[in-house]
Amino acid sequence: MSIHKEGYKILVIGFLILLLLNVIICIFVNDLMLIKWIMGIGSLILYMFLLFFFRLPTRHLEPDPGLIYAPADGKVVVIEEAEEKEYFKDMRLQVSIFMSPFNMHSNRYPVSGRIKYVEYHPGHKMVAWHPKSSELNERSTIVIETIRGTEILIRQIAGAIARRIVTYAKENQDVRQGDELGFIKFGSRVDIFLPVGTEIEIPILQQVKANKSIIAKI
Repeated sequence: MSIHKEGYKILVIGFLILLLLNVIICIFVNDLMLIKWIMGIGSLILYMFLLFFFRLPTRHLEPDPGLIYAPADGKVVVIEEAEEKEYFKDMRLQVSIFMSPFNMHSNRYPVSGRIKYVEYHPGHKMVAWHPKSSELNERSTIVIETIRGTEILIRQIAGAIARRIVTYAKENQDVRQGDELGFIKFGSRVDIFLPVGTEIEIPILQQVKANKSIIAKI
């Protein structure tokens, strides 16, 4: 277990702000010990949450070209056929994983292959489980072509709380199943679009973990 690099700046700034607030309280609220205790305990709880949010557990994965692993921790909230309008422009099998603020937020490549398409879209801040969030929210779309020629689309979607999507994928880059794709800060969703007829291995509302849960077979 370690701390993700995307959290370093926030953790340093958060520590300094909380330290400053506690110093100010100690200086100007001399006779109200209860307020000092509440501020101190509240600051500690908040900072522990930040550390928890930016955790990066070690998860080794032996790549398997016949399996599609979950790209994120969270709950499966959608399994349905839907029109993918950005890249494929046809019907695909959509699997959506909702990531609460308590989930690990590092996103992983569900398959190995070559990056064919990467596109970032600014957008709204609708709640991540809203049906239109995949089209209207801030999002990043990545398409991977596997060695068997199957194209898999992954879409990182910001939610109402999330304020930044980080995507490491670059076009024409060769990627390995299980390696880090990116990070979404503070609540979000990840969609995967698969060929219609793909054999799904998980039920709706199932809790999944990146690099551990198999969501489908190619």
